[in-house]
Amino acid sequence: MGIANYQFGHDAGVALFAKGIRVALSRRTGRMRHIYKNGTLIATMRPKDGYIALTSEGALMFLSAMKHPSNLVVVQDDVADFIKAGGDVFAKHVVRADESLRPAEEVVVTNEEGKLLGVGKAVLSGNDMKYFKRGVAVKVRTGTEKSAEHNQ
Repeated sequence: MGIANYQFGHDAGVALFAKGIRVALSRRTGRMRHIYKNGTLIATMRPKDGYIALTSEGALMFLSAMKHPSNLVVVQDDVADFIKAGGDVFAKHVVRADESLRPAEEVVVTNEEGKLLGVGKAVLSGNDMKYFKRGVAVKVRTGTEKSAEHNQ
């Protein structure tokens, strides 16, 4: 829970990992690797830096539990389908981004109404995402349509 609080803000650990979680350890290293809630994968521990990488299901839990979520990037509604399909977020499409975001941090991408579109890794800082008009702002790891296909 401490890593989630550090990475996503106060009370994020409770929102994500309160009850019903199961942690799967890496067979090779014995370290935490996957986090499941009620049998559904919600997050993976990134071995390179020890941070949490949310799945779409984990991001939905995060968004529903947090009043003012950090690590949030809001994009224009007209690019929602592209991002849901797993396309990257370009800076010119960013409407709002958490100003404390730094490159390489885990982000949750939503449309202007707050509907989850995908999860990924920031390429630019939150401040730069709003002002740049060119380039990739977020490398989307999984769009919500991709995760739905994967679960079937």
